Amino acid sequence: MTEDPRTRADAATAGISLIAAMLAGAGAGFGLGSLVGLAVPLGLIGLFAGLAAGFALVYARYRRL
Repeated sequence: MTEDPRTRADAATAGISLIAAMLAGAGAGFGLGSLVGLAVPLGLIGLFAGLAAGFALVYARYRRL
């Protein structure tokens, strides 16, 4: 059997997954940082950690395409 061709929905889902992971990481970092008085630095660290997690998520989901 042949697989369905790639669609724009796949690209949109990958992009939204990446952005959602970045926002979740930034939010978690900012929230934890506000407890200890380092909101902005930990928010930025969380943003980049979310970027790495988002790339891993997208790669794991779409590596067979």
